[in-house]
Amino acid sequence: MADKGRFIKRAVLFAVLVVLIGALGFKLFYSKDKSTIPEGFAMGNGRLEATEVDIATGIPGRLYEVTVREGDLVKENQILARMDISTLQAMLKQAEAEVMRAKGARRTAIAKVQEVRNRVVFAEKEFARSRNLFSRGISTQQQYDRDETQKEISNAEYAGLVSRVAECEAAIASASAQVDRLKTEIDDCILRTYCNGRVQARLAEPGEVLPAGGKVLTVIDMGDMYMNIFLPEKVAGMVAIGAEARVVTDAFPDRPLHAKVSFVSEKAQFTPKEVEATEERQKLVFRVKVRIEGIADPTLKPGMPGVAYIRLDPSAKWPDNLK
Repeated sequence: MADKGRFIKRAVLFAVLVVLIGALGFKLFYSKDKSTIPEGFAMGNGRLEATEVDIATGIPGRLYEVTVREGDLVKENQILARMDISTLQAMLKQAEAEVMRAKGARRTAIAKVQEVRNRVVFAEKEFARSRNLFSRGISTQQQYDRDETQKEISNAEYAGLVSRVAECEAAIASASAQVDRLKTEIDDCILRTYCNGRVQARLAEPGEVLPAGGKVLTVIDMGDMYMNIFLPEKVAGMVAIGAEARVVTDAFPDRPLHAKVSFVSEKAQFTPKEVEATEERQKLVFRVKVRIEGIADPTLKPGMPGVAYIRLDPSAKWPDNLK
């Protein structure tokens, strides 16, 4: 009976040992396979990132409506939120009325200018006649002075009306500029996105009073996704701007994303603290930005871990699993 118990124990220990050896072998094989870098290529770990765009108010005011929620996909030029514009609309009507009033005043002033211009012509003729008669001794000094004074009065009135026309035109320009400004502010109260993206955060709710520049939403530009990796000096020195790259995320290992190198840091830095191994963080490395090309994939999300492969040798062929 005791021999049978010992046999069972040995069998169980042997089975456990086989499982452990198999698991260790699989892990070593998998790690070796994952860490293998094809000749002519460089590799680095990182996380997907994307440009964040803050949708903010252009002028202070009360938030009237927010049309999207966190996680929603948005398209370029889509309306995301609106500000209360009732006060601006009242001011716009007032400014438009001021334009109409100034234009009416200009028409009146122009009509008077023409009327006074006729009187100026007549006064100048009368004065020329009086001067001629006075020089011949036919007219009196009193008549001469009266006609001269009338001519000067007419000229002064004419100059004043011409100035009035200019003032009306300046008032029209000022009121029109006010109308344009208010229309621009009203248009700015309609908050749109300027890229195809995803709403990352909703920072304000309808009814809140926001200052100029108050943030309402944060949108991730899905068309500008990239991964930062960190390479040692010897490797970074071989990386060229525009070099072809592939990004493979842990979530989609069978879907390599075509990319290109868009930035290589000019200064070395210590490996960021996100790297788990302490000895790795002590190494000086160069930051390399790999930007994903093509149309944004909605299944990709910032923060996804992955690996970026960069082709250092233009003649090197991409492995089948990275094409």
